[in-house]
Amino acid sequence: MAASPLAEDVESILAKVGPLPPPRQRPALVMAAGLPGSGKSRFCRELRRRTGAVILESDPLRQVLFPQPDHSQAESRRLFAAIHAAIERLLQAGVHTILDATNLAEWQREPVYAIADRTGARLVLVWLEAPPQIVQARLANRCRSADTQDRSTAGLAVYERMRAQVEEIQRPHRVVDTSRRTQEALDAIAEEMESP
Repeated sequence: MAASPLAEDVESILAKVGPLPPPRQRPALVMAAGLPGSGKSRFCRELRRRTGAVILESDPLRQVLFPQPDHSQAESRRLFAAIHAAIERLLQAGVHTILDATNLAEWQREPVYAIADRTGARLVLVWLEAPPQIVQARLANRCRSADTQDRSTAGLAVYERMRAQVEEIQRPHRVVDTSRRTQEALDAIAEEMESP
């Protein structure tokens, strides 16, 4: 019997995360949300370095499923269905997981809440932000490919369009200004992920 399209997408995504870290008794699910240029990916990479968590970053995973993405609603629905299913599989295996995606509206975040509730994972919500002038400079650098680890294709026009879509996270969460030192926030989140 052939695998479903969703199952194939999940396998494609999980193949990109590489070897999994040792399982935890109670894994954490960190959702890093924020506008393009807010510093999500850099923050998540540092958190992974500290905790060994797996990162599911929506921009490069979109390119896994769609080599020439058009960012349509249908494409995003398929992408996030696969990402959410992959998160659930990782958590069921006891793997700390970080979701790096804009997740600007509460309806986009609700499936993540439900996954944490179903799996009993520790849910850590982080809103990342920076002053507009800092974001604009970062996005200009992105256009010049200054950061080789930055795989997002969102530029200033996308940032401006998305600003109007931001809704406040309705559950307890941390707000981190990435234009300042993030050491304290990273320490606190890593400690929360590892707490019994």
